[in-house]
Amino acid sequence: MFLLPYILVLVLLIPILAIVLDSQLGRALASRLERRTLDSSPDLVAERIAFLEGEVERLGSELLRLDEESQFLQKLLAERHPEEGAALPPGDDVD
Repeated sequence: MFLLPYILVLVLLIPILAIVLDSQLGRALASRLERRTLDSSPDLVAERIAFLEGEVERLGSELLRLDEESQFLQKLLAERHPEEGAALPPGDDVD
């Protein structure tokens, strides 16, 4: 008598659990658990952080270099045609 409700709940929970685990949510949870076990090494995390910090520094210096080049080219164009401002000369008409 007392076991019947428990068995009924268990029978209903098994298909519900199978549906949830087979869904995108279940797959996302499984991949997150796998990543957590793979990335548990502190040396690996420190190495990845150091790599990312180096990339940020490299990209920052590259951005500064490109900014300096852009300012230099704008200055050259302004000196070349001071009466026109920074406008480029008209192109050739192709008919």
